[in-house]
Amino acid sequence: MNLRRCARAGGQADDEGSVLILTLGYAVLALVAILICTAATSLYLAQKRIDAVADAAALAAADGFELTVVADEPVATLTDAGVRAQAESMVVEIGGGAVLVSAMTPDGVSARVTVAGTWHPPVVTLFVPEGVALQATATSRTALR
Repeated sequence: MNLRRCARAGGQADDEGSVLILTLGYAVLALVAILICTAATSLYLAQKRIDAVADAAALAAADGFELTVVADEPVATLTDAGVRAQAESMVVEIGGGAVLVSAMTPDGVSARVTVAGTWHPPVVTLFVPEGVALQATATSRTALR
């Protein structure tokens, strides 16, 4: 008599097909892990891009100073209008979906720039259809002080 038939006849359960369910379960789990890692990496890189745009805009804005002479000494002073103009031109030049939120000088020597953008997941956009808002702020000081 066949071994399988003896096992069934003895009242024991048949294990045939259970490996397929386990394999499918692990394949789905691996696929979910890959999708999550892909989305997390994409989000990290998008934030780094926004950070880089903010850094570049702040650096350019710090060069938007007005040079005046006070007591026979040249003095470089930043104005909000100069900072905003330089930061705006840099953000437009770089592009990448970033927009300038604010650009100002808190003390006449530093330029503080805030840039925002939106991240969309690369694969599954069903869970976040509007994307995730990202924002970065950078500060740079003028070299001539």
